Amino acid sequence: MKDIDILNSAGKMDKMRLLNILMQLRKCCNHPYLFDGAEPGPPYTTDTHLVTNSGKMLALDKLLPKLHEQGSRVLIFSQMTRVLDILEDYCMWRGYEYCRLDGNTPHEDRQQAIEMYNASDSTKFIFMLSTRAGGLGINLATADVVILYDSDWNPQVDLQAMDRAHRIGQKKPVRVFRLITENTVEERIVERAEMKLRLDSIVIQQGRLIEQQNKLGKDEMLQMIRHGATHVFASKDSELTDEDIDTILERGAKKTAEMNERMQKLGESSLRNFTMDTGATETSLYNFEGEDYREKQKMNMMEWIEPPKRERKANYAVDAYFREALRVSEPRAPKAPRPPKQPNIQDFQFFPPRLFELLEMEILHYRKTIGYKVPRASDIPNAAQVQKEEQKKIDEAEPLTPEESEEKERLLTQGFTSWNKRDFNQFIKANEKYGRDDIDSIAREVEGKTPEEVIEYSAVFWERCNELQDIEKIMAQIERGEARIQRRISIKKALDVKIARYKAPFHQLRIQYGTNKGKNYTEEEDRFLICMLHKMGFDKENVYEELRQCVRNTPQFRFDWFIKSRTAMELQRRCNTLISLIEKENTEIEEKEKAEKKKRAPKGQSAHKRKAEASSDRKEKKSKT
Repeated sequence: MKDIDILNSAGKMDKMRLLNILMQLRKCCNHPYLFDGAEPGPPYTTDTHLVTNSGKMLALDKLLPKLHEQGSRVLIFSQMTRVLDILEDYCMWRGYEYCRLDGNTPHEDRQQAIEMYNASDSTKFIFMLSTRAGGLGINLATADVVILYDSDWNPQVDLQAMDRAHRIGQKKPVRVFRLITENTVEERIVERAEMKLRLDSIVIQQGRLIEQQNKLGKDEMLQMIRHGATHVFASKDSELTDEDIDTILERGAKKTAEMNERMQKLGESSLRNFTMDTGATETSLYNFEGEDYREKQKMNMMEWIEPPKRERKANYAVDAYFREALRVSEPRAPKAPRPPKQPNIQDFQFFPPRLFELLEMEILHYRKTIGYKVPRASDIPNAAQVQKEEQKKIDEAEPLTPEESEEKERLLTQGFTSWNKRDFNQFIKANEKYGRDDIDSIAREVEGKTPEEVIEYSAVFWERCNELQDIEKIMAQIERGEARIQRRISIKKALDVKIARYKAPFHQLRIQYGTNKGKNYTEEEDRFLICMLHKMGFDKENVYEELRQCVRNTPQFRFDWFIKSRTAMELQRRCNTLISLIEKENTEIEEKEKAEKKKRAPKGQSAHKRKAEASSDRKEKKSKT
């Protein structure tokens, strides 16, 4: 609607604006979630809406289970990497195992994904690729189905995509499915691509020269955009059908056959001009140098795209309209009043419980003096009984006696009045960082408080923490931090035990990889990483950044480009893998030592018994003699 003047040629045709419209229409054909704000959320959830909002996804969702049952393996090509993101979400939702390759995939990951997919016992069902990524270097001969989610302007690119499965080693016939949205610009794109292929076969392949091919012109672009626009504006509801996949495939095969038949009839002149005129037109008297002058007048009378008409509502209710427009909700019951000069106390300040009783008495008496009536709550069970009990408390309330007022003032000084929300949050974070027992470190983290104040507050906190409103959340936060601390301690212990087995660990240390060695890192590199990590201290902050600098400065790796180019995050991941291997090795050694001790224990015990029995026999003989 924004560019309706361009579509109706009322304004000057701007090629860039036309290209932009063309790209937006192609995104419409692929999936609405390619437009920001179209997907429901946040929070974003993966559900049936991912499929039901796109005709192509509906067809794909019907086709893939059928292929999976047949034991086929599938390649899916798309030109848009954001479509691959949507397909990834779909595969995770449906439980299909997949690999992905696009222009941002590193060479190592690309090779690993190809090998994983082509393995004889591979469980990967889908390999999704961007159409122009990878090129001729990809062999995916284990797949026997190719799905072109969208089509390229250049037919050779699509053919090259299909050829990824037509490789040496292919043992099955390869089937190709192309998804095209009906009555859209995609139909014209595919027609143009087919014409290019046909022109290539009848002209270029015969060795004849061809003039410079016409690029996509403004008029042709406009016709592509306008194709099916009237149909779209005329339709009110969704046209996504619930047809069986076999019916859809049968109709698709029929349309493909029709297009091929039309292409066969096209002459060279029509192909050069990228028009779908039949070969009979070429022999017509009205046709001269590729132009049909009989149809020229009709072409000049450009079809006018009518924007959709605004429908009036039969019953126009003003009150209902403004209620909906302003979203006026029912007024909530006002909060119960409180005395104007009552102190503001927080639960984390841990005042004596008696203070809250006195403050409650004061609030009830104030409500009695102003004649407050408790409203009936409609959203709780036994609302009438609850209202009656609350009103009875107010009616029976008495003012505080002088002794009680004096007691209240005294109790107001007995809490942690100097602790604010910021101090409390610092205290909780320090407990998470150092654990509840390291009180000295916690005291250093809480700014503006002396160690004595923090120790006093900590004692009261752990005694009365159940009085806090969100204690579950706070305790979960502290326990997560303590779990991380215990994990660091266990890792440090495992490294100490491992290093202690060797006199010269930088030269002698060996790691039991099992089947998890990997291809990238050498044993020399792994040995250096573990020994340096133990030497620098695992608990240190930024230890992996320092480890990275050590790797770069070490002479033994001066020509090792791989290890010198690793980031701190990659070194951390490798060290975590090595630590898990070391912990597994330590556990196996401990279990082996325990088993040996158990084997030795019964032998020693029986010998001890034999000695005891022999000595008792000698004593009995002596007593008899």
